[in-house]
Amino acid sequence: MITQGQCNIFLLNKLKGAEDFSAPSPFQYYIALYTADADITQDTLIYTTSHEVVGAGYTAGGQLLTPIPPALAGGVAYVSFQNPLWTGAAFITRGALIYNYTTQAAVCVLDFGADKTASGTFTVLFPPATYSTAIIRDTTT
Repeated sequence: MITQGQCNIFLLNKLKGAEDFSAPSPFQYYIALYTADADITQDTLIYTTSHEVVGAGYTAGGQLLTPIPPALAGGVAYVSFQNPLWTGAAFITRGALIYNYTTQAAVCVLDFGADKTASGTFTVLFPPATYSTAIIRDTTT
């Protein structure tokens, strides 16, 4: 089961000061792709290889993400990422896990809504980095 949302461990780690999306950051964030058989939810604690995508153009562990600098607007702190691209891709994916590569702690789960077949190139398109659409948002009110 893949259930989209911020991971509970991420919420806790933010309060502990164990996450940092600013540049330069002591942390690196990655996105790993998963098949429909994966069990990744808000309760996921760390990156897992269980049911991670296997196929041409994909390397276990996923791909390094480039954060768009965090911002605050409309009472919402938010951050997003540049869209990751896999080339030479030949695989099927249903969802993804963004995780802190440095600590292996889960950040958030993405559910693509259906299996996506990669053939040639595959891109995860993040929503625009705004207070109402960014992939990671936290209300300050």
